[in-house]
Amino acid sequence: MSEVSRRRLLRNEPPWLRLSLIGVAVALTFVFIFLPLAAVFIQAFDKGWAVWRAAVTEENARKAILLSLLVTGIAVPLNLIFGLAAAWSIARFRFRGRNVLVTLIDIPFGVSPVVAGLIFVLVFGAQGWLGPWLSDHDIQIIFAVPGIVLATVFVTFPFVARELMSFDAVAGFRRRGGRDRAGRYGLADVSPRDATQYQVGLALRRGALHGARAG
Repeated sequence: MSEVSRRRLLRNEPPWLRLSLIGVAVALTFVFIFLPLAAVFIQAFDKGWAVWRAAVTEENARKAILLSLLVTGIAVPLNLIFGLAAAWSIARFRFRGRNVLVTLIDIPFGVSPVVAGLIFVLVFGAQGWLGPWLSDHDIQIIFAVPGIVLATVFVTFPFVARELMSFDAVAGFRRRGGRDRAGRYGLADVSPRDATQYQVGLALRRGALHGARAG
């Protein structure tokens, strides 16, 4: 479908339908994003700036913030390395096990974080499969920084890979002469170098955001 055809189709849509869909999207965004954020800030500053500052600078709060920063600093580079390798392999090559790799990348989207945490406990816990061996070697995974890093990486690693995979596939259309297909994504005039830099930066920002939230 050409750009002219798409614009013509948009003009033929009833105005009430466009306004209704836009209104629903804005209302849901307001209810599920802006209202919770507003509630957090209102509750945080309800008793004044001094109380908030005292709560943030309290020892346990400082340790929690430092732990989140540490976990994010470890998880984001790991996600970047895995995301670049996985996206490059899947988008550029055809090999046995390619679909299995894609499925593994999508697993965190379909598995509850609670289930993932239970799996880590069953594997690395004191009574888990590796628990006795870890105890004999004085290695603690669960309820320690390594366990938090593992859980964070598991929850967040698909975001970088998926972000780069989608863009690399479009870039592949251009290399194979599919400029019209790439044009549908608004990428027909984007150089591969600029596109790669932009997409890596976007993937890093999203990976850092999800890593910080999970941490």
